[in-house]
Amino acid sequence: MDTRNIIGYQYAEGDNFTFRAVDPSSGTSLPGDFYIATLTEVEEAMNLAWKAFSEYQHIGKDKKAAFLRAIAEELKAIGPELIERAMSESGLAAPRLQGELGRTTNQLNMFAALLEEGSWVEAIIDIAIPDRQPIPRVDIRKMMVPLGPAVVFGASNFPMAFSVAGGDTAAALAAGCAVVVKAHPAHPGTSALVAGVIKKVAEAHGLPEGVFSILYDDGYVIGEALVKHPNTKIVTFTGSLKGGTALMKMARERDEPIPVFAEMGSINPIVLLPLALEKRAEELAKTFTDSITMSVGQFCTNPGLLLGIKSTGLNRFKTALAEGIANVNSATMLTQGICLNYNKLVSERLTSPEISVIAQSDKLNSEKVNQGLATVTEISAVDFLANEKYKEEVFGPYSLLVVADDAHQLEQVLNSLQGQLTAAIMADAEELPNYKQITKQLAILAGRVILNNPPTGVEVGNAMMHGGPFPATSDSRFTSVGTSSIKRFVRPVCWQNWQEDLLPDELKTDNPLKIWRLFNNEYKK
Repeated sequence: MDTRNIIGYQYAEGDNFTFRAVDPSSGTSLPGDFYIATLTEVEEAMNLAWKAFSEYQHIGKDKKAAFLRAIAEELKAIGPELIERAMSESGLAAPRLQGELGRTTNQLNMFAALLEEGSWVEAIIDIAIPDRQPIPRVDIRKMMVPLGPAVVFGASNFPMAFSVAGGDTAAALAAGCAVVVKAHPAHPGTSALVAGVIKKVAEAHGLPEGVFSILYDDGYVIGEALVKHPNTKIVTFTGSLKGGTALMKMARERDEPIPVFAEMGSINPIVLLPLALEKRAEELAKTFTDSITMSVGQFCTNPGLLLGIKSTGLNRFKTALAEGIANVNSATMLTQGICLNYNKLVSERLTSPEISVIAQSDKLNSEKVNQGLATVTEISAVDFLANEKYKEEVFGPYSLLVVADDAHQLEQVLNSLQGQLTAAIMADAEELPNYKQITKQLAILAGRVILNNPPTGVEVGNAMMHGGPFPATSDSRFTSVGTSSIKRFVRPVCWQNWQEDLLPDELKTDNPLKIWRLFNNEYKK
């Protein structure tokens, strides 16, 4: 698997700057050499992206939609090969990856449909009123336009759906941006297969060279160079708080600061109200056993914090949860580094005197390496409030139960938390009116507020909000999932006093794509 020609840069004979993917279940190297990009290659990729952007942004919506749909079809065609490679690089099971491939192709088709429908450009027209008193109004029209070349960082935990052809790339291409992907080093083979598809489709559709490029690196040099390059106009990232804030700092310190849309983790608090526990403690325990351990807990929406008030129902919940967690087999984590960090953080928690263990699985698969064991611990609300470290994410199959004495103390716990991607409440309809302050707090705390569902499983659609206040994301106004994610890649431009034939098609008076027009100060659909 030779990746030297993804953007056309030729390495000299004898260059050995390569790395290989590793099977996380065995620790052995996988076939395929991946050439670490050079700074020269970064320069070439970004220059090609800028040149391509100047043309691609003006290509009609139907051609862009056809491009996205063709990528989806080609990914389906190589599905078996793609899933096999992703399994070997990630340790994730085939059913999970089959679902992820479906999500990836569905996202591409979803953005194609969005382009064809057209309202996402938010075209608004204020028709001139020359006889308005005391001052005439000129003709003013506004719509969204693409920002420019986008740099997309692939995520470790979604080798397809948040990677090379994932939601960020699909949204950026739909918006009219050229894309340069910095492949995640944990799954370079999967990335190369997908990149080959996009490059092939772009060429077949006659799109400009550089509309898509991919660069490989097993460190940080290339990512930093991409963020700092003057042709880069937007960056997207899914990963750790440390990584996301480092990119934000780089982007702020440029001569021209640019937006970085970073998703940086979340502990996703779950409030367990007393009546719900009284009526269905065992059912809720099964729900959260599955949610905590799904894909070895390696979801950004993993329920890392359970919150309850002392009660017999909570005791029943703990007993059933302990039984469920104890019976969960270990599973391969995404990388050795992720597994080591998970085990380190769990070990630190287990040695803390204020922490007690509800359950920890002992079903270790010793035939494989990088195994994550499910663990759930308990702490009092008083001890939780006294130590900030318990509010930090433990990425993996882990959750901490915080036990409060009463509703007021539960509110204090919620008030102590920083921004989250999700916050959920498990409640009976009869008791919700008694906890209005808590439900209000959840909406302040998170981007997605959930009633009687676990947070794992993110629906890709028009209404989804996958984002939240810092430090969950860098900008709580935007989502990285769903059609609204396209808004990260655009900015509004206003055309004043232009004649019709010189305007973009979307702003012409007889064009059907407008959302609203303003005629003589009255809105009309």
